[in-house]
Amino acid sequence: MKIVICGAGQVGYGIAERLAAEQNDVSVIDSSPQLINAIGDQLDVRGFVGHGAHPDILAQAGAEEADMIVAVTLYDEVNMVACQVAHSLFNVPTKVARIRAQSYLQGRWRNLFSRDHMPIDVIISPEIEVGEMVLRRLALPGAVETVRFADDHVVVVGIICEEDCPVVDTPLRQLTELFPDLGAVVVGIYRNNRLFVPKSSDSILIGDLAYVVARRDQVRRTLSIFGHEEPEAAKVVIAGGGNIGLYVAKALEQRQSGTKIKLIEASRERAMEVADELKRSVILHGSALDQTILNEADAGDADTMVALTNDDEVNILSSVMAKKLGCKRSLSLLNNPSYPAFANALGIDAFINPRAVTISRILQHVRRGRIRGVHSLQNGAAEIVEAEALDTSPLVGKPLREIDLPSGIRVGAVFRAGEVLTPNGDLQIQAQDRIVIFAVASRVRQVEQMFRVSLDFF
Repeated sequence: MKIVICGAGQVGYGIAERLAAEQNDVSVIDSSPQLINAIGDQLDVRGFVGHGAHPDILAQAGAEEADMIVAVTLYDEVNMVACQVAHSLFNVPTKVARIRAQSYLQGRWRNLFSRDHMPIDVIISPEIEVGEMVLRRLALPGAVETVRFADDHVVVVGIICEEDCPVVDTPLRQLTELFPDLGAVVVGIYRNNRLFVPKSSDSILIGDLAYVVARRDQVRRTLSIFGHEEPEAAKVVIAGGGNIGLYVAKALEQRQSGTKIKLIEASRERAMEVADELKRSVILHGSALDQTILNEADAGDADTMVALTNDDEVNILSSVMAKKLGCKRSLSLLNNPSYPAFANALGIDAFINPRAVTISRILQHVRRGRIRGVHSLQNGAAEIVEAEALDTSPLVGKPLREIDLPSGIRVGAVFRAGEVLTPNGDLQIQAQDRIVIFAVASRVRQVEQMFRVSLDFF
């Protein structure tokens, strides 16, 4: 595909890095010569210095032949105009824009982004995307990663296997025999910085991060089998009253009426704004790195510390301090891709990378075939993909045991007519089934081909 990216910041760089690695033709536009020089030196992309919404710059970047424009500059209005220009002057088929201002996204203005007005095909709101991921983690505190597919009927959870995990050293085939009605499949294991698809003879080891695909009604039971029975958080301390922190606090007030929420915000002006927006939450003005403020927020008695400031270092340190005071769990927002490697060693139980969330949303629209959802794992080491099977798919009409799936690919669930089917050797996939499938990075292209009309790779 030919893709034009407007914006070479963290998100734009991450998207360009991922798409260029997959041999897409990528052009990047940014007004900063330094950012363009850096991205051109490090990635196999073409860089252009200029304004992302200007027609002449878009033309230089190849918009006339582009399949997609991804506008992720720091400014919503530039992203919106870039998509409009790409549509009106260059007829770019797919237009993706990052929109951060929540006023643009209110339900009463939903026609704004229609083809007749501001023709944007995909709107990405990092605040909403990340906020919802935080809420899913709070609802399932035993999981370090939680993603939903198939209209929320299928949940993929990442579970750390600790010393007290009951299924450690148990071969996976034995797990199936012990829990035949569980409705869950281990599709991937992250061990020693390597993510792979396990064989049925493989066992889970202490320290493994297991990725499990489960029916929604079986998620808590699955976590329990893996030794995680942590209750839903009843006392939450939020560090950071920005858009994400406010979104999470508001949602908790609406969805979990029994949850006690205390929010710490460093800016007095912003703290007052947040206090006006929230009804039940206690707002504290001060630094999340101030132990006096953490004590005032009763962080030591909290179930979860959620660090959502714009500063990774503040998020890490405030999480560590809260855990030292006695907080049961911590969840931290980390933008720097190098930080997660040592986050667990510091006692941070789970983290969210906003860039990874945004990239996953965009990949859903880059992937060819009937792809309905994509979630990237471990900085692109693998993907969970939801795709719709066509009549021509090689998966259709044969028992799964007769399908020679390449190594590195594992079917996790099949969604058919509102019902989730757990894959086994006898299951036959039908046309229009929605398949949740795990694939290591080197096999993603083959997964795409399985769900395309043209199956030339077979």
